[in-house]
Amino acid sequence: MDNSQYLVVALDAAHAAADIIRHYYRRDPAVRQKPDATPVTEADVAAEKVIRETILAAFPDHGFYGEETGREREDAEFLWLVDPIDGTRSFVRGYPFFSTQIALMRAGRIELGVSSAPLFDEVAWAERGAGAWLNGERCAVSSVGALELSTLSAGNLRTLAMSDAWSQYGRLVARVERIRGYGDFYHYHLLATGRIDIVIESDVHVLDIAALSLIVEEAGGSFTNLAGRPLDMHTRSALASNGRLHANVLAAMNYSDP
Repeated sequence: MDNSQYLVVALDAAHAAADIIRHYYRRDPAVRQKPDATPVTEADVAAEKVIRETILAAFPDHGFYGEETGREREDAEFLWLVDPIDGTRSFVRGYPFFSTQIALMRAGRIELGVSSAPLFDEVAWAERGAGAWLNGERCAVSSVGALELSTLSAGNLRTLAMSDAWSQYGRLVARVERIRGYGDFYHYHLLATGRIDIVIESDVHVLDIAALSLIVEEAGGSFTNLAGRPLDMHTRSALASNGRLHANVLAAMNYSDP
């Protein structure tokens, strides 16, 4: 497959960030708390800096929205959405469930996504209409069509646990064949490659999931919020599936956005 110039640059940025992240991993990088009480390390800042520099050197007229450095030219036709280390708490604690997320939005629609997990040596990517790929192999979701045969992975469930939908979630868990909590990028990679069938999260940010949403869709799956609405800049929950199970999960959850 011939990659577009956008994807070539996004992959270059992800690889450069991966080198920085590996350098700092388990070496006690400096950590501070942001105003929202989430941690940020010198690795986050350095990784986002190299991503921003790589992208804007190639596309100086594009907008950029970074987890650590904020928004620049947000009204541009092309807007890059970047989380340099999605899973900073995992990074700080020294376990490898974290990734770099890079997405390109054009006129409000995600057109490209890269999900790079340096400690897993996994890079997944997708461009709209060109399929999804993991380490150069084409991705495809599973063909499981019954909840009773499915594997569900969930993470970031605090809001769901405090909502009226918690009991519906419990009944869904009782129906599926297997429940796991792989978390962060990893369960989306598993879903896109047909190894699990459903992912549920109730506390996410668009920067965490923009790239992953396109990877899942281009692998043949479905991605909405828990109420069934498509991803946008305000999305705070996620339901990803192999597509065949999506309507059944939405009906079982009967979730309303808080």
